[in-house]
Amino acid sequence: MKIAIVCDWLVTYAGAERFLGELIQCYPEADLYAVIDFLPAKDRAFLLNKPVKTTYIQKFPFAKKLYKAYLPWMPLAIEQLDLSAYDLVISSSHAVAKGVITGPNQTHISYVHSPMRYAWDLQHQYLKDTGMDKGIKGFFAKRILHKMRMWDQRTAAGVDHFLANSKFIADRIWKTYRREAKVIYGAIDLSQFKPGNVKEDFYLTASRLVPYKKIDLIVESFTKMPDKKLVVIGNGPEMQKIKTKAKGAANIEILGYQTTPVLIDFMQRAKAFVFAAEEDFGLIPLESQACGTPVIAFGKGGALETVRGSDHEKPTGVFFKEQTPTAICNAVKEFENHIFSVEHCVENASWFSPERFREEFKRFVISCKRS
Repeated sequence: MKIAIVCDWLVTYAGAERFLGELIQCYPEADLYAVIDFLPAKDRAFLLNKPVKTTYIQKFPFAKKLYKAYLPWMPLAIEQLDLSAYDLVISSSHAVAKGVITGPNQTHISYVHSPMRYAWDLQHQYLKDTGMDKGIKGFFAKRILHKMRMWDQRTAAGVDHFLANSKFIADRIWKTYRREAKVIYGAIDLSQFKPGNVKEDFYLTASRLVPYKKIDLIVESFTKMPDKKLVVIGNGPEMQKIKTKAKGAANIEILGYQTTPVLIDFMQRAKAFVFAAEEDFGLIPLESQACGTPVIAFGKGGALETVRGSDHEKPTGVFFKEQTPTAICNAVKEFENHIFSVEHCVENASWFSPERFREEFKRFVISCKRS
């Protein structure tokens, strides 16, 4: 069986790339395709030295830095990939990868991390956060997203089987495409994330600093709790905004980008990890739990499926219901009124193992072949 794996783009090593690594472990003989590939050499080990076949956008001016500006051209680009030689096509999609063209004698399985957030239910938030909700810029942005929605819904018909990384995303797939999706939860590297020996008196948050991650909201919340220390790890376009919010707050330490070993060290020592995004699945709360650290999370999205709330018999965190400083402050107070077990956190995270994911995924593929 000839297999092709298609992803959206390869620029940084983050959640979607970690998932791609698991797919490659399932099918090391597969060929790889992407809209663009500018992944640094230091982050390419998970690709097993495989070449990546890309689209014509790879050669566009400044595509390495401005690839998102070429989003309107990506639907056409992904459709130009010739996959006719393959029996099985697996797309890992959060943007356009699911739009590849396959024939009647091919099987296309699309693992959707999310239908395009910025084109569907989060469009208004995205436009507001990027300053494109008004004026001429806003008009053209809305027009482009309208066209993207039409293309995205039409190409859902070319997918034989949908998979989702959470029940939350399965519901989104149904709402967007009116298609059922089987849930196969993602995995974390349990050999890398392990509990430490000592807990210290600080809270941790870590993420790429982009608007929907709501790191600025977490920072603002801790400016109202000067007796509680917050450590922020990550970099991105919101860095200056976050530094401005933290200015004068002696209890907030912003460390910027840190290597994975440093991040793990902080995860192991933190009393809790604070997570304010409405995330599709959310790897980092699970990684935190694998380090024996409970989570204070926004009670919506994938976190509800990966964190056990304080009402669970083996809790691993607490939830807050609104993305507001008051809600986060109240959640921190609630957290400090409970006792959380390192063992319970590790036990919960251990279910999301690579072995479990690979077995479930390959079993699903076999069932598709039989049908």
